[in-house]
Amino acid sequence: MRVCVIGTGYVGLVTGACLAHIGHHVICVDNNEEKVKLMKSGQSPIFEPGLSEIMQAAIQTGKIEFTSDLNAGVTHGEILFIAVGTPPLPTGESDTRYVEAVARGIGANLNGGYKVIVNKSTVPIGSGDWVRMIVMDGIAERKAATGEPVLAGVGGVAVTSHPEVEPNFDVVSNPEFLREGSAVYDTFNPDRIVLGSNSARAIELMKELYTPIVERQFAEDKSLSPVPVLVTDLSSAEMVKYASNAFLATKISFINEVANICDRVGADVVEVAKGIGLDSRIGGKFLQAGIGWGGSCFPKDVSALIHTADDYGYEAQLLKAAVTVNERQRLIAVEKLQQVLKILKGKTIGLLGLTFKPDTDDMRDAPALNLIEQLTRLGAKVKAYDPIVSQTGLRHGLSDVIVETDPERLADGCDALVLVTDWQQFRNLDYVKMGKLMQTPVVIDGRNFLDQEAIEAAGFRYVGIGR
Repeated sequence: MRVCVIGTGYVGLVTGACLAHIGHHVICVDNNEEKVKLMKSGQSPIFEPGLSEIMQAAIQTGKIEFTSDLNAGVTHGEILFIAVGTPPLPTGESDTRYVEAVARGIGANLNGGYKVIVNKSTVPIGSGDWVRMIVMDGIAERKAATGEPVLAGVGGVAVTSHPEVEPNFDVVSNPEFLREGSAVYDTFNPDRIVLGSNSARAIELMKELYTPIVERQFAEDKSLSPVPVLVTDLSSAEMVKYASNAFLATKISFINEVANICDRVGADVVEVAKGIGLDSRIGGKFLQAGIGWGGSCFPKDVSALIHTADDYGYEAQLLKAAVTVNERQRLIAVEKLQQVLKILKGKTIGLLGLTFKPDTDDMRDAPALNLIEQLTRLGAKVKAYDPIVSQTGLRHGLSDVIVETDPERLADGCDALVLVTDWQQFRNLDYVKMGKLMQTPVVIDGRNFLDQEAIEAAGFRYVGIGR
Protein backbone atom coordinates (compact mmCIF):
# COMPACT_ATOMS: atom_id res chain seq x y z
CA MET A 1 0.00 0.00 0.00
CA ARG A 2 1.03 3.62 -0.49
CA VAL A 3 1.67 5.40 2.81
CA CYS A 4 2.61 8.95 3.77
CA VAL A 5 3.96 9.71 7.26
CA ILE A 6 4.10 13.40 8.18
CA GLY A 7 6.58 14.06 10.97
CA THR A 8 9.78 12.08 11.54
CA GLY A 9 10.25 12.10 15.29
CA TYR A 10 10.36 8.97 17.44
CA VAL A 11 6.87 7.90 16.39
CA GLY A 12 6.79 9.02 12.77
CA LEU A 13 10.18 7.74 11.67
CA VAL A 14 9.80 4.38 13.41
CA THR A 15 6.29 3.97 11.97
CA GLY A 16 7.42 4.87 8.46
CA ALA A 17 10.52 2.68 8.50
CA CYS A 18 8.68 -0.32 9.93
CA LEU A 19 5.80 -0.04 7.44
CA ALA A 20 8.37 0.11 4.64
CA HIS A 21 10.12 -2.92 6.11
CA ILE A 22 6.94 -5.01 5.89
CA GLY A 23 6.48 -4.12 2.23
CA HIS A 24 4.53 -0.86 1.94
CA HIS A 25 5.76 2.08 -0.15
CA VAL A 26 6.30 4.94 2.30
CA ILE A 27 7.07 8.61 1.85
CA CYS A 28 8.09 10.40 5.05
CA VAL A 29 7.56 14.16 5.09
CA ASP A 30 9.35 16.65 7.35
CA ASN A 31 9.70 20.42 7.02
CA ASN A 32 13.30 20.35 8.28
CA GLU A 33 15.46 20.24 5.15
CA GLU A 34 18.63 19.28 7.02
CA LYS A 35 16.84 16.40 8.69
CA VAL A 36 15.45 15.22 5.35
CA LYS A 37 18.93 15.34 3.83
CA LEU A 38 20.31 13.30 6.73
CA MET A 39 17.59 10.64 6.40
CA LYS A 40 18.06 10.42 2.63
CA SER A 41 21.68 9.50 3.32
CA GLY A 42 20.47 6.58 5.45
CA GLN A 43 21.22 8.15 8.83
CA SER A 44 18.65 8.31 11.58
CA PRO A 45 18.36 11.67 13.39
CA ILE A 46 17.40 9.83 16.59
CA PHE A 47 18.97 6.96 18.49
CA GLU A 48 16.67 3.94 18.50
CA PRO A 49 18.02 0.36 18.45
CA GLY A 50 17.51 -1.31 15.07
CA LEU A 51 16.08 1.78 13.36
CA SER A 52 19.08 2.72 11.21
CA GLU A 53 19.36 -0.83 9.88
CA ILE A 54 15.77 -1.10 8.68
CA MET A 55 15.90 2.46 7.31
CA GLN A 56 18.93 1.69 5.20
CA ALA A 57 17.47 -1.60 3.96
CA ALA A 58 14.20 0.13 2.97
CA ILE A 59 16.10 2.87 1.14
CA GLN A 60 18.00 0.25 -0.85
CA THR A 61 14.77 -1.49 -1.89
CA GLY A 62 13.08 1.82 -2.72
CA LYS A 63 10.33 1.22 -0.17
CA ILE A 64 10.98 4.45 1.74
CA GLU A 65 11.60 8.00 0.58
CA PHE A 66 12.09 11.28 2.43
CA THR A 67 10.94 14.72 1.35
CA SER A 68 9.95 18.15 2.61
CA ASP A 69 7.23 18.38 -0.08
CA LEU A 70 3.88 17.82 1.65
CA ASN A 71 2.03 17.77 -1.67
CA ALA A 72 4.19 14.87 -2.89
CA GLY A 73 3.42 12.89 0.25
CA VAL A 74 -0.31 13.59 0.22
CA THR A 75 -0.58 12.77 -3.48
CA HIS A 76 1.31 9.50 -2.97
CA GLY A 77 -0.44 8.16 0.09
CA GLU A 78 -3.63 6.16 0.32
CA ILE A 79 -3.11 6.36 4.07
CA LEU A 80 -1.75 9.59 5.56
CA PHE A 81 -0.29 9.44 9.09
CA ILE A 82 -0.11 12.61 11.16
CA ALA A 83 2.83 11.98 13.49
CA VAL A 84 3.98 15.42 14.62
CA GLY A 85 4.67 16.41 18.21
CA THR A 86 2.06 17.57 20.69
CA PRO A 87 4.25 19.01 23.48
CA PRO A 88 2.70 20.15 26.76
CA LEU A 89 1.80 23.77 27.32
CA PRO A 90 2.39 25.42 30.73
CA THR A 91 -1.29 24.77 31.53
CA GLY A 92 -0.83 21.01 31.08
CA GLU A 93 -2.91 20.78 27.91
CA SER A 94 -1.37 19.55 24.65
CA ASP A 95 -0.04 22.00 22.09
CA THR A 96 -1.87 20.91 18.93
CA ARG A 97 -0.73 23.66 16.58
CA TYR A 98 1.55 21.29 14.63
CA VAL A 99 -1.32 18.83 14.15
CA GLU A 100 -3.52 21.72 13.03
CA ALA A 101 -0.91 22.93 10.53
CA VAL A 102 -0.51 19.45 9.05
CA ALA A 103 -4.27 18.84 8.85
CA ARG A 104 -4.75 22.17 7.12
CA GLY A 105 -1.89 21.36 4.76
CA ILE A 106 -3.40 17.98 3.93
CA GLY A 107 -6.68 19.67 3.07
CA ALA A 108 -4.89 22.17 0.86
CA ASN A 109 -3.25 19.33 -1.07
CA LEU A 110 -6.09 16.78 -1.39
CA ASN A 111 -6.81 16.36 -5.07
CA GLY A 112 -9.08 13.38 -5.64
CA GLY A 113 -8.98 9.74 -4.63
CA TYR A 114 -10.06 8.33 -1.29
CA LYS A 115 -7.68 8.94 1.62
CA VAL A 116 -7.53 7.71 5.19
CA ILE A 117 -6.08 10.38 7.50
CA VAL A 118 -4.66 8.76 10.62
CA ASN A 119 -4.01 10.52 13.91
CA LYS A 120 -0.83 8.84 15.17
CA SER A 121 0.09 11.85 17.30
CA THR A 122 -1.21 11.75 20.86
CA VAL A 123 -4.02 14.28 20.62
CA PRO A 124 -6.70 15.51 23.04
CA ILE A 125 -9.89 13.50 23.20
CA GLY A 126 -12.25 14.70 20.51
CA SER A 127 -9.48 15.60 18.07
CA GLY A 128 -10.68 13.21 15.38
CA ASP A 129 -13.68 15.38 14.53
CA TRP A 130 -11.54 18.49 14.99
CA VAL A 131 -8.93 17.21 12.50
CA ARG A 132 -11.70 16.51 10.00
CA MET A 133 -12.91 20.09 10.40
CA ILE A 134 -9.40 21.51 9.90
CA VAL A 135 -8.85 19.38 6.79
CA MET A 136 -12.15 20.70 5.43
CA ASP A 137 -11.00 24.24 6.23
CA GLY A 138 -7.80 23.59 4.26
CA ILE A 139 -9.82 22.35 1.30
CA ALA A 140 -12.07 25.42 1.44
CA GLU A 141 -9.13 27.81 1.65
CA ARG A 142 -7.54 26.21 -1.38
CA LYS A 143 -10.78 26.38 -3.36
CA ALA A 144 -11.30 30.01 -2.40
CA ALA A 145 -7.74 30.86 -3.43
CA THR A 146 -8.17 29.21 -6.82
CA GLY A 147 -11.56 30.83 -7.48
CA GLU A 148 -13.54 27.61 -7.61
CA PRO A 149 -17.24 27.78 -6.66
CA VAL A 150 -17.86 27.31 -2.95
CA LEU A 151 -20.76 26.72 -0.58
CA ALA A 152 -20.81 27.89 3.06
CA GLY A 153 -21.44 25.52 5.89
CA VAL A 154 -18.63 23.17 6.94
CA GLY A 155 -16.61 24.00 10.01
CA GLY A 156 -17.56 27.63 9.65
CA VAL A 157 -15.70 27.82 6.32
CA ALA A 158 -17.00 27.54 2.79
CA VAL A 159 -16.50 24.30 0.81
CA THR A 160 -16.98 23.44 -2.82
CA SER A 161 -20.41 22.30 -3.95
CA HIS A 162 -19.18 20.26 -6.90
CA PRO A 163 -19.63 16.50 -6.25
CA GLU A 164 -16.54 15.60 -8.28
CA VAL A 165 -14.33 17.61 -5.94
CA GLU A 166 -16.13 16.94 -2.66
CA PRO A 167 -13.80 15.79 0.13
CA ASN A 168 -13.24 12.04 -0.08
CA PHE A 169 -11.53 11.05 3.15
CA ASP A 170 -12.07 9.59 6.59
CA VAL A 171 -10.23 10.16 9.86
CA VAL A 172 -8.94 7.29 12.00
CA SER A 173 -7.43 7.40 15.48
CA ASN A 174 -4.58 4.88 15.71
CA PRO A 175 -2.69 5.61 18.95
CA GLU A 176 0.87 4.40 19.31
CA PHE A 177 2.17 2.40 22.28
CA LEU A 178 5.86 2.51 21.47
CA ARG A 179 8.49 2.56 24.19
CA GLU A 180 11.56 4.60 23.41
CA GLY A 181 14.52 2.25 23.33
CA SER A 182 12.42 -0.65 22.02
CA ALA A 183 10.14 1.11 19.51
CA VAL A 184 11.10 -1.09 16.55
CA TYR A 185 10.50 -4.24 18.60
CA ASP A 186 7.18 -2.87 19.86
CA THR A 187 6.03 -2.11 16.31
CA PHE A 188 6.52 -5.70 15.20
CA ASN A 189 5.42 -7.27 18.50
CA PRO A 190 2.49 -5.15 19.74
CA ASP A 191 0.15 -6.11 22.57
CA ARG A 192 -2.75 -4.69 20.55
CA ILE A 193 -3.66 -2.39 17.69
CA VAL A 194 -6.37 0.19 18.37
CA LEU A 195 -8.38 1.66 15.50
CA GLY A 196 -11.02 4.32 16.09
CA SER A 197 -13.37 5.43 13.32
CA ASN A 198 -16.99 5.46 12.26
CA SER A 199 -16.03 4.45 8.70
CA ALA A 200 -16.04 0.76 7.82
CA ARG A 201 -14.09 1.53 4.65
CA ALA A 202 -11.31 3.25 6.57
CA ILE A 203 -11.12 0.43 9.12
CA GLU A 204 -10.78 -2.18 6.39
CA LEU A 205 -7.90 -0.29 4.80
CA MET A 206 -6.16 0.02 8.17
CA LYS A 207 -6.59 -3.70 8.79
CA GLU A 208 -5.08 -4.41 5.38
CA LEU A 209 -2.15 -2.13 6.19
CA TYR A 210 -1.41 -3.93 9.44
CA THR A 211 -2.10 -7.51 8.24
CA PRO A 212 1.59 -8.59 8.24
CA ILE A 213 1.96 -7.33 11.81
CA VAL A 214 -1.37 -8.75 13.01
CA GLU A 215 -0.40 -12.14 11.56
CA ARG A 216 2.98 -12.00 13.35
CA GLN A 217 4.94 -12.28 10.09
CA PHE A 218 7.70 -10.06 11.50
CA ALA A 219 7.30 -10.95 15.17
CA GLU A 220 10.05 -12.35 17.34
CA ASP A 221 7.77 -15.33 18.10
CA LYS A 222 5.76 -16.10 14.96
CA SER A 223 3.86 -18.92 16.69
CA LEU A 224 1.82 -16.53 18.84
CA SER A 225 -1.85 -15.98 18.10
CA PRO A 226 -2.73 -12.93 15.96
CA VAL A 227 -2.39 -9.48 17.49
CA PRO A 228 -5.73 -8.32 18.96
CA VAL A 229 -7.27 -5.48 16.95
CA LEU A 230 -9.68 -3.25 18.88
CA VAL A 231 -12.07 -1.35 16.62
CA THR A 232 -13.90 1.44 18.40
CA ASP A 233 -15.04 5.04 18.02
CA LEU A 234 -12.66 7.98 17.67
CA SER A 235 -12.97 9.33 21.21
CA SER A 236 -12.56 5.92 22.86
CA ALA A 237 -9.44 5.19 20.81
CA GLU A 238 -7.96 8.53 21.86
CA MET A 239 -8.83 7.81 25.50
CA VAL A 240 -7.15 4.38 25.36
CA LYS A 241 -3.78 6.05 24.81
CA TYR A 242 -4.16 8.52 27.67
CA ALA A 243 -5.64 5.96 30.06
CA SER A 244 -2.86 3.43 29.34
CA ASN A 245 -0.04 5.85 30.09
CA ALA A 246 -1.84 7.36 33.07
CA PHE A 247 -2.31 3.90 34.58
CA LEU A 248 1.34 2.94 34.10
CA ALA A 249 2.51 6.26 35.56
CA THR A 250 0.21 5.76 38.55
CA LYS A 251 1.54 2.22 39.02
CA ILE A 252 5.11 3.55 39.20
CA SER A 253 4.10 6.29 41.63
CA PHE A 254 2.36 3.67 43.75
CA ILE A 255 5.44 1.46 44.09
CA ASN A 256 7.55 4.55 44.84
CA GLU A 257 5.11 5.46 47.62
CA VAL A 258 5.49 1.92 48.96
CA ALA A 259 9.29 2.23 48.69
CA ASN A 260 9.30 5.33 50.86
CA ILE A 261 7.29 3.48 53.51
CA CYS A 262 9.66 0.49 53.21
CA ASP A 263 12.57 2.81 53.95
CA ARG A 264 10.95 3.78 57.20
CA VAL A 265 9.83 0.35 58.41
CA GLY A 266 12.85 -1.69 57.28
CA ALA A 267 11.22 -3.65 54.46
CA ASP A 268 12.80 -4.22 51.02
CA VAL A 269 10.67 -2.82 48.20
CA VAL A 270 12.33 -5.15 45.68
CA GLU A 271 11.02 -8.17 47.55
CA VAL A 272 7.67 -6.46 48.12
CA ALA A 273 7.34 -5.74 44.39
CA LYS A 274 8.09 -9.40 43.60
CA GLY A 275 5.44 -10.49 46.05
CA ILE A 276 2.65 -8.27 44.79
CA GLY A 277 3.68 -8.71 41.16
CA LEU A 278 3.02 -12.45 41.38
CA ASP A 279 -0.66 -11.63 41.81
CA SER A 280 -2.15 -12.12 38.33
CA ARG A 281 -4.47 -9.18 38.91
CA ILE A 282 -1.48 -6.87 39.39
CA GLY A 283 1.47 -8.23 37.38
CA GLY A 284 5.13 -7.45 37.84
CA LYS A 285 5.66 -4.83 35.15
CA PHE A 286 6.17 -1.17 36.11
CA LEU A 287 6.76 -2.06 39.75
CA GLN A 288 10.41 -0.94 39.80
CA ALA A 289 10.86 1.67 42.51
CA GLY A 290 13.30 4.48 41.90
CA ILE A 291 13.55 8.18 41.22
CA GLY A 292 10.37 8.50 39.19
CA TRP A 293 9.11 8.62 35.65
CA GLY A 294 9.92 11.15 32.95
CA GLY A 295 10.28 11.37 29.18
CA SER A 296 8.00 12.74 26.52
CA CYS A 297 4.92 10.57 27.14
CA PHE A 298 4.00 9.95 30.78
CA PRO A 299 4.29 13.55 32.05
CA LYS A 300 2.55 15.01 28.99
CA ASP A 301 -0.23 12.44 28.80
CA VAL A 302 -1.07 12.45 32.50
CA SER A 303 -1.16 16.26 32.53
CA ALA A 304 -3.33 16.33 29.41
CA LEU A 305 -5.81 13.87 30.91
CA ILE A 306 -5.98 15.92 34.13
CA HIS A 307 -6.58 19.03 32.04
CA THR A 308 -9.31 17.32 30.01
CA ALA A 309 -11.03 16.24 33.23
CA ASP A 310 -10.85 19.83 34.51
CA ASP A 311 -12.39 21.08 31.25
CA TYR A 312 -15.38 18.85 31.85
CA GLY A 313 -15.83 19.69 35.52
CA TYR A 314 -14.11 16.68 37.09
CA GLU A 315 -11.10 16.75 39.42
CA ALA A 316 -8.84 13.76 38.68
CA GLN A 317 -7.52 13.45 42.24
CA LEU A 318 -5.77 10.09 41.77
CA LEU A 319 -3.85 11.33 38.71
CA LYS A 320 -2.90 14.56 40.48
CA ALA A 321 -1.58 12.51 43.40
CA ALA A 322 0.48 10.36 41.01
CA VAL A 323 2.09 13.52 39.64
CA THR A 324 2.77 14.88 43.15
CA VAL A 325 4.42 11.62 44.26
CA ASN A 326 6.56 11.60 41.12
CA GLU A 327 7.72 15.19 41.61
CA ARG A 328 8.81 14.37 45.16
CA GLN A 329 10.42 11.10 44.14
CA ARG A 330 12.74 12.76 41.67
CA LEU A 331 14.62 14.37 44.52
CA ILE A 332 14.75 11.29 46.77
CA ALA A 333 18.36 10.74 45.67
CA VAL A 334 19.26 14.18 47.05
CA GLU A 335 17.78 13.18 50.42
CA LYS A 336 19.84 9.97 50.35
CA LEU A 337 23.00 11.94 49.58
CA GLN A 338 22.30 14.31 52.46
CA GLN A 339 21.80 11.37 54.82
CA VAL A 340 25.20 9.91 53.84
CA LEU A 341 27.31 13.00 53.16
CA LYS A 342 25.40 15.50 55.33
CA ILE A 343 26.37 18.86 53.79
CA LEU A 344 26.48 18.76 49.96
CA LYS A 345 27.99 22.21 49.50
CA GLY A 346 31.51 21.75 48.13
CA LYS A 347 30.97 18.06 47.35
CA THR A 348 31.33 16.49 43.91
CA ILE A 349 28.51 14.22 42.79
CA GLY A 350 28.69 11.97 39.72
CA LEU A 351 25.57 10.92 37.83
CA LEU A 352 25.55 7.60 36.01
CA GLY A 353 23.14 8.26 33.16
CA LEU A 354 21.32 11.35 31.93
CA THR A 355 18.57 10.20 29.57
CA PHE A 356 15.15 9.50 31.04
CA LYS A 357 15.51 5.78 30.27
CA PRO A 358 18.14 3.50 28.71
CA ASP A 359 18.60 2.88 24.97
CA THR A 360 17.51 6.37 23.94
CA ASP A 361 19.08 9.80 23.59
CA ASP A 362 15.92 11.52 24.84
CA MET A 363 16.45 14.05 27.63
CA ARG A 364 12.88 15.39 27.67
CA ASP A 365 11.68 15.76 31.27
CA ALA A 366 14.49 13.50 32.47
CA PRO A 367 14.82 13.15 36.27
CA ALA A 368 18.54 13.87 35.82
CA LEU A 369 17.68 17.49 35.01
CA ASN A 370 15.90 17.92 38.34
CA LEU A 371 18.83 16.35 40.19
CA ILE A 372 21.33 18.62 38.47
CA GLU A 373 19.28 21.70 39.30
CA GLN A 374 18.82 20.77 42.97
CA LEU A 375 22.40 19.62 43.56
CA THR A 376 23.74 22.80 41.95
CA ARG A 377 21.41 24.90 44.11
CA LEU A 378 22.81 23.16 47.19
CA GLY A 379 26.36 24.04 46.15
CA ALA A 380 27.54 20.69 44.82
CA LYS A 381 29.67 20.22 41.73
CA VAL A 382 27.90 17.84 39.34
CA LYS A 383 29.51 15.53 36.79
CA ALA A 384 27.80 12.97 34.59
CA TYR A 385 28.46 10.12 32.19
CA ASP A 386 25.88 8.72 29.76
CA PRO A 387 26.65 6.15 27.03
CA ILE A 388 24.79 8.17 24.40
CA VAL A 389 24.92 11.79 25.57
CA SER A 390 28.66 11.59 26.23
CA GLN A 391 29.27 10.32 22.68
CA THR A 392 26.95 12.65 20.79
CA GLY A 393 28.02 15.85 22.48
CA LEU A 394 24.42 16.83 23.20
CA ARG A 395 24.38 19.53 25.86
CA HIS A 396 20.78 20.78 25.84
CA GLY A 397 19.84 21.78 29.38
CA LEU A 398 23.20 20.60 30.73
CA SER A 399 24.98 23.90 31.37
CA ASP A 400 25.43 23.14 35.08
CA VAL A 401 27.02 19.72 34.67
CA ILE A 402 30.39 18.46 33.47
CA VAL A 403 29.74 15.65 30.98
CA GLU A 404 32.58 13.15 31.13
CA THR A 405 33.61 10.78 28.35
CA ASP A 406 34.00 7.60 30.39
CA PRO A 407 32.99 6.18 33.81
CA GLU A 408 36.49 6.41 35.28
CA ARG A 409 36.71 10.13 34.54
CA LEU A 410 33.31 10.49 36.14
CA ALA A 411 34.38 8.72 39.34
CA ASP A 412 37.64 10.65 39.67
CA GLY A 413 37.34 12.96 42.70
CA CYS A 414 33.65 12.25 43.37
CA ASP A 415 32.22 12.10 46.87
CA ALA A 416 29.34 9.90 45.65
CA LEU A 417 27.80 8.42 42.52
CA VAL A 418 24.09 8.36 41.73
CA LEU A 419 22.77 5.80 39.25
CA VAL A 420 20.09 7.77 37.38
CA THR A 421 19.52 5.71 34.22
CA ASP A 422 19.57 1.92 34.25
CA TRP A 423 21.78 1.38 31.22
CA GLN A 424 22.69 -2.29 31.00
CA GLN A 425 26.43 -1.58 30.75
CA PHE A 426 26.35 0.07 34.18
CA ARG A 427 26.05 -3.38 35.75
CA ASN A 428 29.50 -4.34 34.50
CA LEU A 429 31.64 -1.26 35.13
CA ASP A 430 34.96 -1.62 36.92
CA TYR A 431 33.65 -0.42 40.28
CA VAL A 432 36.84 -1.47 42.11
CA LYS A 433 38.86 0.91 39.95
CA MET A 434 36.19 3.61 40.12
CA GLY A 435 35.98 3.39 43.90
CA LYS A 436 39.71 3.97 44.25
CA LEU A 437 39.42 7.16 42.21
CA MET A 438 36.72 8.61 44.46
CA GLN A 439 36.98 10.69 47.62
CA THR A 440 34.40 8.46 49.30
CA PRO A 441 33.09 5.34 47.51
CA VAL A 442 29.33 5.78 47.88
CA VAL A 443 26.69 4.87 45.31
CA ILE A 444 23.02 5.85 45.45
CA ASP A 445 21.20 3.33 43.24
CA GLY A 446 18.32 5.44 41.98
CA ARG A 447 16.81 2.50 40.06
CA ASN A 448 17.57 -0.43 42.41
CA PHE A 449 19.37 -1.77 39.38
CA LEU A 450 22.88 -2.67 40.53
CA ASP A 451 23.99 -5.88 42.26
CA GLN A 452 24.25 -4.72 45.86
CA GLU A 453 26.60 -7.53 46.93
CA ALA A 454 28.95 -6.90 44.02
CA ILE A 455 28.97 -3.15 44.65
CA GLU A 456 29.71 -3.61 48.33
CA ALA A 457 32.42 -6.17 47.52
CA ALA A 458 34.04 -3.48 45.36
CA GLY A 459 34.36 -1.33 48.48
CA PHE A 460 31.32 0.90 48.05
CA ARG A 461 28.65 1.90 50.48
CA TYR A 462 25.46 0.98 48.66
CA VAL A 463 22.19 2.88 49.19
CA GLY A 464 19.04 1.86 47.32
CA ILE A 465 15.51 3.21 47.16
CA GLY A 466 13.14 1.57 49.65
CA ARG A 467 15.72 -1.02 50.65
